[in-house]
Amino acid sequence: MNKRVVILWGCLLFWAVSLMAQDVPTGVVTAFNKGNSQELNGYLSDKVELILENRSVNVDRQAAKEKMAAFFSGNQVSGFTVNHQGKRDESSFIIGTLTTANGSFRVNCFFRKVANKYVIHQIRIDKTNE
Repeated sequence: MNKRVVILWGCLLFWAVSLMAQDVPTGVVTAFNKGNSQELNGYLSDKVELILENRSVNVDRQAAKEKMAAFFSGNQVSGFTVNHQGKRDESSFIIGTLTTANGSFRVNCFFRKVANKYVIHQIRIDKTNE
């Protein structure tokens, strides 16, 4: 009986954590996994801060899409793994590893809630030393 209660509570806790983690759109992970800037564009805010290999720019959605397309075209993506994600109030984030033909990159993607939808307001991509 005791074992069943522990398992039930464990399942309930896992379910609650899974529900809270769903605020990060899964399409963003899919877009990074494919290296698809067109797909990523649907999740971008009107203004986005892009930090690509230590160069920071504040751009509109269209320019962000073009810069991400240029990045993906210069770094053919072979995979993306989410290492960590979190949520607090009206914001959330994911930290992941983007594997490309030119090596691995650390991706930090920050979201804010706008009209009941999480949109990307900052993307930071840095080359890793692995």
